[in-house]
Amino acid sequence: QVQLVESGGGLVQAGGSLRLSCAASGRSFGSYFMGWFRQVPGKEREFVSAIRWIGSRTLYADSVKGRFTISRDNAKNTLYLQMNSLKPEDTAVYFCAASKVVTLKDSEYDYWGQGTQVTVSS
Repeated sequence: QVQLVESGGGLVQAGGSLRLSCAASGRSFGSYFMGWFRQVPGKEREFVSAIRWIGSRTLYADSVKGRFTISRDNAKNTLYLQMNSLKPEDTAVYFCAASKVVTLKDSEYDYWGQGTQVTVSS
């Protein structure tokens, strides 16, 4: 059974940092594209960043470029999102997901975690 489990969310002041983790299990993700999305109640899920499980290709939303860094530890089967210079508008539930294709579209991701709340206070 495939599982993606996020952790690391919390409450932080504007300008602060958080690192999210996503532990992946249940299958080999070697050929997958791993992504982070976020969602605010009442709004659509928004692409944040993505990375190939094997390889160096990364994608970032314009709103987080230069502030967020995606990475993964293949040995630990864990995906990370380092978030620096956080802003109140970064407040959302953050989800990790896995896709067989290189994509920003949430509909093309096959597996999802349960999400972790990030709250940035002003």
